[in-house]
Amino acid sequence: IIKTTLFRQGLDNLTIAKAKRVRPLEIGVDIPTPAEVKRIIAAAGDDLKLSTLLRVATLTGLRASELLGLRWRDNNLKAGEIRVRQRSDRYRTIGAPKSAAGVRTIPIGPDLVLALTKWKLACPKGEADAVFPTRSGIVQHYQNAMRGVNAAMVKAGVVDKAGDPKYGLHAFRHFFASWCLNRKADSGR
Repeated sequence: IIKTTLFRQGLDNLTIAKAKRVRPLEIGVDIPTPAEVKRIIAAAGDDLKLSTLLRVATLTGLRASELLGLRWRDNNLKAGEIRVRQRSDRYRTIGAPKSAAGVRTIPIGPDLVLALTKWKLACPKGEADAVFPTRSGIVQHYQNAMRGVNAAMVKAGVVDKAGDPKYGLHAFRHFFASWCLNRKADSGR
């Protein structure tokens, strides 16, 4: 659509450069703090799907597209592993992960295994075999997943100055990375 619009306006020579990050990401501004993550998950309350989605996002560093494309058959809960083999794009089309390095196996701890096991018993079944599907068992759209995440952030008071949810789902991927890099003394892994 953008390419067509630009061509119609005679801008077919237009080159768009990838923007460089202006400043480094900051914990508490761009990345949730450990305290914020705990409050957000607690705010999910009895919503087993939402609390499990938030736990998986926080403790695995999966991309949003990988979370939504995750299948039960790609998980080995007995071995404590999540295998990333596919993703769901913004149109809910299933495809390969973003890069070759995206195909990977992620070890998970017993708490996350327990959360996934409980969710699996309640999870709507469908052809997609999705871990976080819609009520009818099909792959969930990103916007629908974010409705629950946003509601949990608002309930937890994790909002910006305007009162809007502070983070997108990708921020939990950054949280995981910073958690892995930081020392235990600094609330890291």
